[in-house]
Formats: sequence, structure tokens, C-alpha cells
Amino acid sequence: MTQTILVVDDQSSVRQLLQDYLTEQGFRVLIATDGQTAIYTARHEQPDLILLDIMMPKMDGYQFLRQFRQERQTPVIIITAREEETDAVLGLDLGADDYVVKPFRLRELMARIRAVLRRADGSVEKAELLRAGAILLDERAHAVTINDAPVSLTPIEFNLLAMLMRSPGRVFTRTEIADYLAEDGFTGLESTLNVHVRNLRQKIEAAAGDLHCIETVFGIGYRFQKTTQ
Repeated sequence: MTQTILVVDDQSSVRQLLQDYLTEQGFRVLIATDGQTAIYTARHEQPDLILLDIMMPKMDGYQFLRQFRQERQTPVIIITAREEETDAVLGLDLGADDYVVKPFRLRELMARIRAVLRRADGSVEKAELLRAGAILLDERAHAVTINDAPVSLTPIEFNLLAMLMRSPGRVFTRTEIADYLAEDGFTGLESTLNVHVRNLRQKIEAAAGDLHCIETVFGIGYRFQKTTQ
């Protein structure tokens, strides 16, 4: 199901940038230019996450948070040009989940968005043990076994496999994967993911013979095919 993000900012350039980028990442994007409009939109559209500017006309970000937190616990990430620590602390005290300071990098912002969304739906806690046929991935122990034999993976390979196994059948774009892995220190180009995928496949196939579970969707990215082996 497509997730919805509400972007609240009075700068048209920022709104357009975020709308274009988030839409490319597969999100449904709503726009509000001030806190009052954002309150109305959030009540009726019920977004999955809100990107909130602080300095806005009519109702600023702090006023929005004070009122909105009385109604809902929707995740909120503050986007602000202010760099004083007290501004960020106040926003967090009022119920924001995270903050970024303008100018920001889009990939960094996306990593924060995905982290907050995962915490909000509890997927970090729920997905400790992932199984697909002969493959067993234990997130807590950071271990993978195939046919009960341990398989040694690099941190990027492990996190890549976990990401794909959590949503079998779903196609992840290379950009989505790169943004997700950025939280764990991945700083390579999207094209370098091909190398990590190839190495991961080789290790899986070496341990399980003809087990081909990571499928390339040409021109898009990769998906995990759940196996019944």
C-alpha cells in the first residue's frame, strides 16, 4: 500500500523539490503552505508521516505540533533553517520524531524518513527472525543460515538481504535500496549495488545450490522471490 507524506512548508521551491523527489520514491505526497492548512489536511487525509517547516505564516511549526499532538501521534520530522540546538530540542519536546536542518541532502532525508516509518509501524521489533525456505535470517543475532549452515555476509549484504526478505515479491528500486542502506554507512553509487547483489547471490547459491531467490527487474531494481525449498 502506498504511504502518504504531508509536506508543510511556505517556500514553494522546497515544496516542489520534496514533492518531486518523494513522488519518485513511490510516496503519495500532499502539500500545505502553513500550519492551519496542515491541521485540516492531516485530519482528513491521515498521512503516514509529516515533514514540517518551523517558520511559517498563520500557524508556525511549534503551534502545529502543540495542537496536532493532542489529536494524533502521526510521525513528524521537522525541517528547519534554524541551526540553534534549542529549536530542535523544543520541536522534539513538543512531539516531533526527528529533525533535519536546511540545506539538507535528499538521500539523508530519505534515510531518516524510512527509519521513522519503520519505528512507527514496529517493523524493527516484529522482523527479528525472517525465514524463506532454506534461508533463516536472525536480525537480533545478525546471522544467516542456509540449510542450517552459517553463511558469512558483509554488513551491507546482510542488510540488503533483510530488506528484500521483509517484503517478498515487492520490487525495490536501486534508489530505495541505496537510501535504506545509507543508514548503515553505505555511501556508494546506486550502480555499485549491482556488485553487492551479485556477491550476495553467489554466497546464497554456493550454500544452497540452485536457489535463485533474488530477481533482477530490468530497468527498475530487485525483488525477493519467496522459496518453498
